[in-house]
Amino acid sequence: MAGTGKFCVSLSFSTDNPDKATVAFVVANAAVASSQNTLVFLSIEGVRLSQKGFADAIHEPGFAPLKELIDNFVAAGGTIWVCSPCFKKRSLDENGLIPGATIVGGAKLVEFLSDGTPCMSY
Repeated sequence: MAGTGKFCVSLSFSTDNPDKATVAFVVANAAVASSQNTLVFLSIEGVRLSQKGFADAIHEPGFAPLKELIDNFVAAGGTIWVCSPCFKKRSLDENGLIPGATIVGGAKLVEFLSDGTPCMSY
């Protein structure tokens, strides 16, 4: 079966599970480095990672700091989509988005995945 050339990582954690948040971006970096059109979809608590400065103190032992992983992902051409209802529920600041992050609705994610694009969830 031929691949779609796309890959998705869905992340619903931040400081409530820094291990999952970190591993999600490790996998996302591997995908984007493999020339996949790679999307990280942040939902639930993961949307907090879309805020400038939030990931700065997250550093799981044995891994690069989360901010570095996020910055490298975006610099390599990765895309970060932020769940709009989750973002609004937490009253986060649209002006405080990190580079590469865009607030989107669920329909945009469904469209990205509709061709059978693989998606890992953390």
